[in-house]
Amino acid sequence: MSAAGTMTPRGRLDGRCVLYTGAAGGLGLPTTLAFLAAGARVVAIDNDPNKLGALDAAAHAAGALDRLVLASLDLSDLATLQTRLARLSTEAGGFDVVINNAAIYPSKPFEDYTIEEMQRVQRINVDAGIVCVQAALPHMRGQGWGRILNIASVTLSGGWALLAPYVQSKGALLGLTRAWAREFGEHGITVNALAPGAFPTDAEKIHPDPEGYQRYVLDRQAVKRRGTPQDIAAALLFFASDEAGFITGQMLNVDGGWWMG
Repeated sequence: MSAAGTMTPRGRLDGRCVLYTGAAGGLGLPTTLAFLAAGARVVAIDNDPNKLGALDAAAHAAGALDRLVLASLDLSDLATLQTRLARLSTEAGGFDVVINNAAIYPSKPFEDYTIEEMQRVQRINVDAGIVCVQAALPHMRGQGWGRILNIASVTLSGGWALLAPYVQSKGALLGLTRAWAREFGEHGITVNALAPGAFPTDAEKIHPDPEGYQRYVLDRQAVKRRGTPQDIAAALLFFASDEAGFITGQMLNVDGGWWMG
């Protein structure tokens, strides 16, 4: 592991350990592979055994299986998550990078949500991320280096209906990004958020008219192509690098120019 103040080669994360939630999903799997390709070790958390199996096979094919730890966890069970993360952190020698990516996104009119449903979205999308940061923070502080990356969303632009709990949760992550950046900066820890645009992932399956939605997305983007996992991976790898050490408390929109706020 690189010591605090020692630069790793440009574009490399050799020896860094990444804690990544939602690491086997539509954007998670290819970006996990990108971190492995950059030399990092990844503790990949997901709750879908099929997706975890696909990630395991892909890492094996890439010759990086020895640097991947798969953890099947229910992020809504915060007590179990806390216990498992403590064990995983000890086994890994601490987490250098945390990526809070996992999220659920129910869709229906606001008045149809129960308080319990809204609380479940908050618990998985936000509270689990808090537990992850708490698990990583002692190691980051101790070495004087850390990277926390929160995945926000283009929905914060206000362009979507029927997603109130999801949008609320992403707003909370953005607020935590700024609060953590202020509090942790003196320890060499940066905290930033990425807001992906409308990437073609499982999330789009909630839309009843895929072709119409495709037109809707491209009409609103300045760049007239759909985003790819490589677009997200490039941004994540940059924020996780030494080169991004003077950038904190920011949200980067990776959305083809959809939201220019």
